[in-house]
Amino acid sequence: MSFFKQLLVLVLLGGAAYGGYQAYLENFAPQEAAAAQNQRGARPATVEVAIAQTRDMPEIIEAVGTTRARQTIEIVPEISGRVEELLVRPGQQVNAGDVLVRLDSAIARADVDEARAQLTERERTLERAIQLRETNAVAASTLDDAQARLAEARAQVDRVEQRLAERTIRAPFAGTVGLAEVDLGARVSAGTRVTWLDDLSEVEIDFGLSETFFSRVSIGQGVTATSAAFPGRQFTGVVDAVDSRIDPVSRSFRARARVPNPDGTLPAGMFMQLDLTLSQPNHVTVPEEAIVFQAAETYVFAVRDGTARRIPVQTGPRREGVVAILDGIDTGETVVIRGLHSVQDGGQVNILNADEAGTAAADASRAQPEEDA
Repeated sequence: MSFFKQLLVLVLLGGAAYGGYQAYLENFAPQEAAAAQNQRGARPATVEVAIAQTRDMPEIIEAVGTTRARQTIEIVPEISGRVEELLVRPGQQVNAGDVLVRLDSAIARADVDEARAQLTERERTLERAIQLRETNAVAASTLDDAQARLAEARAQVDRVEQRLAERTIRAPFAGTVGLAEVDLGARVSAGTRVTWLDDLSEVEIDFGLSETFFSRVSIGQGVTATSAAFPGRQFTGVVDAVDSRIDPVSRSFRARARVPNPDGTLPAGMFMQLDLTLSQPNHVTVPEEAIVFQAAETYVFAVRDGTARRIPVQTGPRREGVVAILDGIDTGETVVIRGLHSVQDGGQVNILNADEAGTAAADASRAQPEEDA
C-alpha cells in the first residue's frame, strides 16, 4: 500500500474517532453528570460548623526596645577623700535623703569649728566697736571694718559647712541602689563613680517604628511588653512620647512607652518585645478553618436552610485563630469549618455539632443588639 493510501486511512480513522467522542459528550456525559449529582444530593455531606460572631479585632504592630529607669544617676563624690562608710547594699531600696556614702571628715569638721570660733570673735569685735562708736571713741571706719570682717567670717562658716556636707552623699530621690564600684577605705577622687541609683517605680521603653505609622501613633495608646526573662508574663503600659523627627536613613521614628513597675521586677537595660495597639474595631469573625482559598478567590461555605452556599468574602486581620470578615457574611450566620472537601455549592449537609452551633447562634443573636446600641 502506498504512503498516500496509508495516510488517507489514518485520516478516516481519526475522523471517525472524533465523531464518536462528540456523540458521547452530547448523549451520555450529561446523563452521567446528572446521575453523579443526584447521587451526591442523596447523600448529604457530613460537616461541623461555627457561628460568625462580632468581636474586637485589635490592630497591633510589633516593635522591640530596651528598658530604662524613670530616673537614673551615677553616685559620685564632689570632692576627694577616703570612703569611711558604705551604708547601702546592692539592690537595696532607699528613700530620698538617705545617706549612701560617707567620706572621712575629721579635717572638714575641724575647719568648721575653726570658722565658727572666728565668727564668734568677729561678732564680739563688732559689739565693742558699736559701743565705742556711740561714745565717739572710734572712727566710723573702724565700725565699718568690723562689720565687713563679720560678714567675711559668716561666709567662711557657710563655705566650710558646705564642704563638710559634701563628704556625706545622700540619695536625691527614692530608688534602687546598684553594685558598689569602690571598696570601704578606698580613696576616691571627685567624679569617681561609687554606684548607681535607679528609680524603677516605672520603666521607659524606647522603640522604633516605620514612618508609615507616624500619623497613627499617639500618646496614650496601649502597649503590651514581654521579655524572655519572664516567660508567660505581660507588662502593660501606654505610649508616653513620640519623637517629632524621622530618621532620613532608616525611614523610622522613635517613640517611648511608660510601663508601671511597682515591684521593681523590670531592671534597666532589658530587651523587650512590644505589641502596640493602634485601634480596636469590631468585625464579624469566623474561625480560620472556615476560609477557603482558590486561585484569586476567597470564600466560605455558609449553611442556609440545610444547604451549603459558597459565599465570596473579603478577609481582614487575623488573631488568635479567627479571621475578620470585612464583607460577605453577617453576624449569626453558620459556616462550615470541617468536612469542606465533601461540600458542594447547593449540596445538602449533615451537621454533627448542631446543638453546640445552636447555642452559639443564640448567644450571638443576644449580643448583637447590645453591640448595635
